[in-house]
Amino acid sequence: MEAYFKVVNLKKIFTVKKRAGIFGKRLHIHAVDDVSLEVEKGVTYGVVGESGCGKTTLARLFMRLEKPTSGKMFFKGDDIASFNGKQMKMLRRQMQMIFQDPFGALNPIRTVFNITAEPVRVHKIFKERHMVKEKVREMLETVGLSSSDDMLSKRPDELSGGERQRVGIARALILGPEFVVCDEAVSMLDASIRADIIALMMKLKKEKNLTYIFITHELGMAQAICDRVAVMYAGKIVEVSNADKIVKEPLHPYTRLLIDAIPPLFPVEEWGKGITEGEVPYFIEPPPGCRFHPRCSSARDICKEEEPDLREVRRGHYVACNNL
Repeated sequence: MEAYFKVVNLKKIFTVKKRAGIFGKRLHIHAVDDVSLEVEKGVTYGVVGESGCGKTTLARLFMRLEKPTSGKMFFKGDDIASFNGKQMKMLRRQMQMIFQDPFGALNPIRTVFNITAEPVRVHKIFKERHMVKEKVREMLETVGLSSSDDMLSKRPDELSGGERQRVGIARALILGPEFVVCDEAVSMLDASIRADIIALMMKLKKEKNLTYIFITHELGMAQAICDRVAVMYAGKIVEVSNADKIVKEPLHPYTRLLIDAIPPLFPVEEWGKGITEGEVPYFIEPPPGCRFHPRCSSARDICKEEEPDLREVRRGHYVACNNL
């Protein structure tokens, strides 16, 4: 049976303006490097990793906001990596994205009505303005906002962070998509507002039978709302499993690092002392071997020479590590 959404050997390499030396070759950043994954219909699939690991680039590739350097992406059997502009426009009715920054994702000079109605107008869903307005009111109520004329006439700077994100969700769902990519959709919100938005997204997922790809840097949140989780490091997927299993039985050293870095609810004197230092590197020319080996306390000589493949080490649990 064909996967609902499938990515095969996906790569995105950005060219750097400067060269290696005065007459040297142009340099390249390997933002997403040979990523493969499968998403089943109706699930919430999490992608977790530190800032700079390539999560947002991966999300933009899924939506074809960035063109892949190579690789394939299949949505319901069609390779959308090769779609032209017209084909992608039609596909937008089925695939939408909720962006990370509710303060920057909305046009500051447009009203709530115009922002929410834009997808409907672009796709010419309704011919009459009053029908567009009715649909906008319906969507605002669906995401927990007032549908009054006062709300419709407001601009983003008159809304709170939570209200802005709800408008962003309304805009993403007004076309009735079935596949939604959420790029750190709640990371810039306060904790209490974040909980409300997550609850709303899970409610809408159930009501509308949505499939989510949820990009986040918080493994705890991924465990709470995701069915399956992929851990990403330096452009690579290093571990994939069910959400509970990946938190309770992590196998890759980087996944264990992410779990150890979660602060305890109550102060613990020893917390943080054993956490490996360092940050996700921006690889212009990836080194040989495992990309995590410079930060890995268990690294062996083979880790510096041989790049591990993502392989199934337990049923449904995939890991890229030379020590397993």
